Parts: sequence; structure tokens; C-alpha cells
Amino acid sequence: QVQLVESGGGLVQAGGSLRLSCAASGRTFSNYAMGWFRQTPGKEREFVAAISWGGSSRAYADSVKGRFTISRDNAKNTVNLQMNNLRPEDTAVYYCTVDSARFGGAATYTAGYWGQGTQVTVYS
Repeated sequence: QVQLVESGGGLVQAGGSLRLSCAASGRTFSNYAMGWFRQTPGKEREFVAAISWGGSSRAYADSVKGRFTISRDNAKNTVNLQMNNLRPEDTAVYYCTVDSARFGGAATYTAGYWGQGTQVTVYS
């Protein structure tokens, strides 16, 4: 059974940084692309970032390019999202996800499994 547990969310002032982490269990995650989505009340979940199964390629939403960095540690089954220069519009619940198919890329990433989410609140 796939389990994804996010941590690292919180309250931060605009311009600050947060690092989200996701601990994955239940399969060999080194074979699967992973990613992050976010959602605010009344809106659909939106793609934030993805990283390919081997970590060689990454994809980002235009709104976070240059500010967010996704990384993974396959030895520890973790995926991280470093968020710098945060803005109030980054406020959302952030979800860790994993692809349902093996050996996927970042540009064509599709989330198959979801964590419970962690709240990020950015105030001005």
C-alpha cells in the first residue's frame, strides 16, 4: 500500500523560504516519477513541480519557476520541495504525489497517488 506523508509546511512571511518533504513507503519509489500539487479553497488542484524517476529531469509550473526546486533521494524514498521567495499567492495545501506507472518523466507527469497534504501560509 502506497503511503505518502508530507511535512515542513507552516506560516512564513512573504520573501521567506520553506522546505517541504515527503516520506514515501509501499513500493520501490526509485522507479517512479514524483511530484507536488497544491490547492486553495474553491479552486482545483494545480501542478507545481515533478521530477523523473531517476531525477535527471524536472518540470515546474510557470508560477514557481526560478523560486521552487524539486529534488529526490531514492535511497531514503523522499522527495523535497525547496520554496524560496514565497508570495502570498503561494498559500495553499501542498500535496506530495507519485506516478502510477513506472519510469515516467517529469514533463508528462501524472499523479497516481496522493498524500494528505500540508498547509503553507504566506503572509505579507
